[in-house]
Amino acid sequence: MYSEKVMDHFQNPRNVGEIENASGVGTVGNAKCGDIMRIYLDIDENGIIRDCKFKTFGCGAAVATSSMATELVKGKTIEEALQVTNKAVMEALDGLPPVKVHCSLLAEEAIHAALWDYAEKNGIKIEGLERPKSDIHEGEEEEEEVY
Repeated sequence: MYSEKVMDHFQNPRNVGEIENASGVGTVGNAKCGDIMRIYLDIDENGIIRDCKFKTFGCGAAVATSSMATELVKGKTIEEALQVTNKAVMEALDGLPPVKVHCSLLAEEAIHAALWDYAEKNGIKIEGLERPKSDIHEGEEEEEEVY
């Protein structure tokens, strides 16, 4: 059901914790399943992510995707971190069961939310970054009514 990498990141999560005085903090949730993910970024004056930590309340897949997401953005520029998609997180974990794909979406949104927080704190605009959703299902009701 789960790949060895998913199990490894669930049983031995990397970068768990908080960063005091973080450059950016992003919190997103999924009201339908109850998962909540918070990502902390420490970004230096050159726009490089020096450190990344997470706290996640959720299932094993949510913990694993959080752990992998932090590994994927650490040491990257803001622009490179912005390119980390849910698909990239899933591929790095050798896949997720279809019912757990939303966990990788949470990871992507949490990174974006932390970058948004960083941009707001510093009065800058990050090209290609849109205001993140606090709940990954936000707006779905409206979309469903269109069909």
